[in-house]
Amino acid sequence: QVQLVESGGGLVQAGVSLRLSCAASGRTFSNYHMGWFRQAPGKEREFVAAVNWSGGRTYSADSVKGRFTISRDNAKNTVYLQMNSLKPEDTAVYYCAASLKNFPPITANDFAYWGQGTQVTVSS
Repeated sequence: QVQLVESGGGLVQAGVSLRLSCAASGRTFSNYHMGWFRQAPGKEREFVAAVNWSGGRTYSADSVKGRFTISRDNAKNTVYLQMNSLKPEDTAVYYCAASLKNFPPITANDFAYWGQGTQVTVSS
């Protein structure tokens, strides 16, 4: 089992930056590829970004390329999502997840463990 706890969400204005963190515990964190998803009200859960086990490879959705950056610190068992130039359409609950599938894992079914989510609200 891997336990994941997200933090860093909040209410911000459009154009600012926010960094989400996801702390992992349980099994060896560095064994897993990590990802971020988001889900807006009334919409399906959407892939945002993934980082491989070492942190050397990343993959992002087109909708966030150039604005969001995923990274990880295996010494701290933590994965991050740096979000810049936030837009109102980025408003959602953001989830981190852990995967043992081939990189890049991009569907929800590729991920075995999930956090509870953190709310990000971007006002215009």
